[in-house]
Amino acid sequence: MSFDVEILFKIAAIGIAIALLNQILVKAGREEQAMMVSLAGVIIVLAIIINMLTEFFETIRTFVTW
Repeated sequence: MSFDVEILFKIAAIGIAIALLNQILVKAGREEQAMMVSLAGVIIVLAIIINMLTEFFETIRTFVTW
């Protein structure tokens, strides 16, 4: 497992895209859809982070169990 800067850029790009879509939807009067888009963005980022944590704990388990 290597922590790449690409992952940070990917998370930042998702955040920027979600913020932009959220603002567009709020200005259009579609607050419910804006909230759903924000929720979807959070779920996507959490999935990325959970995947990274899974790889991290697998590496730790491999290291500890010689």
